[in-house]
Amino acid sequence: MKKFGLHFFLLVCALSLNSCKTKEKLVYFHKTISDTTATSYTNYTPIFKSDDFLSIIVTGEEPDAVTPFNLPTAGIPQTVNNGYTMGNPAPYGYLIDANGMVIMPFIGEIKLGGLSRMEAIQLIQSKLSEYLKNPVVQIQILNYKVTVLGDVRAPGTYKIPNERITLLEAIGLAGDLKMTGQRTNVLVIRDINGRKAEYRIDLTSKDLFNSPVYYLSQNDVVYVEPNVTARTESTIWRTTGPIFISLTSLIVTTITLLTR
Repeated sequence: MKKFGLHFFLLVCALSLNSCKTKEKLVYFHKTISDTTATSYTNYTPIFKSDDFLSIIVTGEEPDAVTPFNLPTAGIPQTVNNGYTMGNPAPYGYLIDANGMVIMPFIGEIKLGGLSRMEAIQLIQSKLSEYLKNPVVQIQILNYKVTVLGDVRAPGTYKIPNERITLLEAIGLAGDLKMTGQRTNVLVIRDINGRKAEYRIDLTSKDLFNSPVYYLSQNDVVYVEPNVTARTESTIWRTTGPIFISLTSLIVTTITLLTR
């Protein structure tokens, strides 16, 4: 009886330790590595890059005077049977080329690549001041998107209308990680001046909030790899799955023939 009690106690201890280990793998932000509370990324603003598609709208005190400085508005979509539309018209905008340049009416070629929104607005306003009195400029990235891949519930590419999204929000859009997702080694791939930079993020650590990729940039790619258990199970099933299915089918067929 005493021997049984000892075995039971050891079993409970083992289960408790395993439960703690599982919690450490699955629970976000439970690790505290540094005491830093403020980050330099709180006031994140996107930096314009090549292939960004920008909406640039100019307004001013005299509406007629600003008209030549704006692209035409998108036309009405073509209608077909019973009023159904063929689709939404593509919006007009400015595509930043490989050299970071766009061409605006009257202003001509102007470099916006590498600038923040406020820097770009100030630059355009200074150019427009030669033609307009107190011009006002609004800029929006029309193709701002991030991609979440790997061991998440809904992988895909997500368009972000407000141009501001955190890594956690992107993972939330993708339905969160699956139970088998590796939380301590999430990969973020970012394009910086034409070169790919890789960042490894531990979602179980509060240092996530101090990471330069806590706020995602346009066209960032987030990849969640499966943990060791999931990879092993997948490999074993690919190897033994067909054999198991064949054996099961053979056994069922044999039993059916013998019981007739």
